[in-house]
Amino acid sequence: MSLGKQVAANLPFLRRYARALTGSQSTGDAFVRATLEAALADEDLKASLNGGRIPLYRAFNSVWSSAYLEIDSANDTTGGEHEMGAQNRLGAITPLNRQALLLTTLEDFSAAQAAQVMDLETSQVEALAAEAVREIDKEQATSVLIIEDEPLISMQLEDLVTSLGHDIFGTAATRTQALAVVSEKRPGLVLADIQLADGSSGLDAVDDILAIDTVPVIFITAYPERLLTGDRPEPTYLVTKPFQEQTVQAAISQALFFGSSRPLD
Repeated sequence: MSLGKQVAANLPFLRRYARALTGSQSTGDAFVRATLEAALADEDLKASLNGGRIPLYRAFNSVWSSAYLEIDSANDTTGGEHEMGAQNRLGAITPLNRQALLLTTLEDFSAAQAAQVMDLETSQVEALAAEAVREIDKEQATSVLIIEDEPLISMQLEDLVTSLGHDIFGTAATRTQALAVVSEKRPGLVLADIQLADGSSGLDAVDDILAIDTVPVIFITAYPERLLTGDRPEPTYLVTKPFQEQTVQAAISQALFFGSSRPLD
């Protein structure tokens, strides 16, 4: 496979990681673009990308680490409320912890692979990820709406959400049910499937909710590539089915951190 095809195949997932890391689609894409530009300008770096995902993420990590403070301090007023809030809060959580957790959960790297990406020892990555989990436990409890048409998955998500100390705001299997659940009050977080029981779309259900009020959203789908095209605004938090519970846990932590703070109703 040519270098261009290798990079293209992994690019949607790097962009997902970048968005989760920064809490912003525009900022995440800017880091990805800077990574590709750096590779074009450096033949050694460009050649290293032939190794697949790990070298690509390693190159991104180098750009992220060197530019983090500069980007974080910039006044970005082009994003929405969610993105602006994310940039204002980036300094409040340890970046290395967040990287280690996202690489080993959202991106499904082993601790040893994540260590190669981050240029650390495996034991260091394991310690950083463990610290990130402890930071997750400090998150303020909220109420969670689950939009999912498969009963077993819905129950699995309910068990996970409650085990993390959050409340179940409600469950819905269709767009109509979701809108009915939020008709009187709002959840603090939404977990949403894409394809729902009656043929309706979880994307449309979330649009209905966001038209009423701002709330952090995590999409959970078996077909992430359908949403990672760059043709439309993409979800910042996207978990692939079948999922690991730790992956959902990490996404919840990120969404609550970057999203608007909302107490229990």
